[in-house]
Amino acid sequence: MDTSPDTAPADQIFLNGLVWPGGARQVGPEPTALAVRDGRVVAYGSDAEIRALSGSRSATVDLRGRRVIPGLIDGHMHAVRGGATWASELRWTDVPDLPTALARLRAAVETARPGEWIRVVGGWHPCQFAELREPTRAELDALAPDHPVYVQALYEVAVLNSAALHAAGIDAATPDPDGGHLERDPVTGELTGRVFGMGAFNRVLGAIAPVTPERERRSTAAMLADLHALGLTGIVDAGGFGMPPQRYEPLFALWRDGGLSMRMRLFLSAADPGQEYKQLEEWMRHTPPRFGDPMLRFAGIGEVVHYGCHDFEGLEEFSISDDAAEELQRISYRAAEQGWPMNIHAVLDESIDRILTCWEAVNERIPLRGLRFSLSHADRISAGNLRRLTALGAGVVLDDHQVFKAGFSEAAWGDGSMTATPPIADMIAAGIPLAAGTDATRASSHNPWLSLWWLITGNSADGIPRRAARHRMSRERALECYTTGSAWLSYEENTRGRLRPGAHADFAVLSEDCFAVPEDRIPGLYSELTVVGGEIVHTTGTLA
Repeated sequence: MDTSPDTAPADQIFLNGLVWPGGARQVGPEPTALAVRDGRVVAYGSDAEIRALSGSRSATVDLRGRRVIPGLIDGHMHAVRGGATWASELRWTDVPDLPTALARLRAAVETARPGEWIRVVGGWHPCQFAELREPTRAELDALAPDHPVYVQALYEVAVLNSAALHAAGIDAATPDPDGGHLERDPVTGELTGRVFGMGAFNRVLGAIAPVTPERERRSTAAMLADLHALGLTGIVDAGGFGMPPQRYEPLFALWRDGGLSMRMRLFLSAADPGQEYKQLEEWMRHTPPRFGDPMLRFAGIGEVVHYGCHDFEGLEEFSISDDAAEELQRISYRAAEQGWPMNIHAVLDESIDRILTCWEAVNERIPLRGLRFSLSHADRISAGNLRRLTALGAGVVLDDHQVFKAGFSEAAWGDGSMTATPPIADMIAAGIPLAAGTDATRASSHNPWLSLWWLITGNSADGIPRRAARHRMSRERALECYTTGSAWLSYEENTRGRLRPGAHADFAVLSEDCFAVPEDRIPGLYSELTVVGGEIVHTTGTLA
């Protein structure tokens, strides 16, 4: 039994399960039980050992043979932004074909208020459909002639029905918005309903009336409940585009009211191009690093540190200008001076090269080792830049956007390029700290098990395995990235992500054993019981 020195009775004991406390799985009988007191793990061990820690007031939960794992921590998610509209949107992350997708839209239309928008905003891609295509304007018109319908596939394309085009003020005479394109029939010149680019997406989404702050708060709570049902107990929110301070108010309201059930760690981004240093310096000047409590804490600066350094998906030609690099270095120095971790989006090796040059210049004056600087994605990182990253003590946050985009990425980067995208084995060999997440809610699915499946198998949603076997992860290693790895970003790897004595009692009891289930069933796993700080935040009713 692994236990703490004191012998006071536990508040709760969980018996008759299969407990993976984290780390390498031991040879021989596994722990079957877990004891919790004051929101912390007291011990794990056999049923008999844990029963000995119970008292007259200890609550007992029969796990019925289920697998227990440390609570998952999504290391890269845009949850604050996604939560505000979660309850107003549909999700197609698990939809296998177009008829099923259209049936969900039809069901939403039947219960919608007159004229209400019906929308699916990211988190899916046509490559997951048997038909390998998104719905057409005509199909959306047929099922919702009186409701605006907006269907966005990742950040790649969106389709509007006629009512949505009208509601957004778009017709055949409308010019393309800045940073966007409205597709027209090459013969008739009529709009097809397909639009491309952030300018077009924002034009449409901006036409949808915002909900009240109270509805945003309730929507955020609903999202967190859905994520608990997948075994998540923590999120590292990556900030991202369009995240000024006021966007955090729904989350802060939940926190102030004692209704926040998910441990949130926030990275803070610049909201406006050209204002990066000023805005990030304001955050750092008024907020101490790691300010907060065990449920909500400011974790660092990023992922949008400077708009001129953001290479998006790396599928188009991109370079960081000298001016942008100079500004990034100023911001990086200010962050290091104030003791703030930094996370920055970078897909292409050319982008990573310039970012590391900035960080190395800062490192000459303020050592970065120990400050938890990290890159998100790092899909195309070279061996040389892995060595530079290691020398700085910096990490990488892996995410599964390639589960949907692998085919497009291979077309852009060349045949065979996806065999080492990202070069996971080389990262592990270099000793680089690795976290993992989804990049949800728009750029990818919110399902952590889909992300874990991608890490483990190297497969894509189109059914094509591309990543070489050496760059795939064992199930234990992938889970470590999703637990202690993500906790590393906020200096919490010793208190979160492992079920060791003294750690936060954050764990999930799974629907099937994640170590035994066939690989193709990993994306369908969910939690039957999720616990945060000893409190049950989700249950299917099967166990408690």
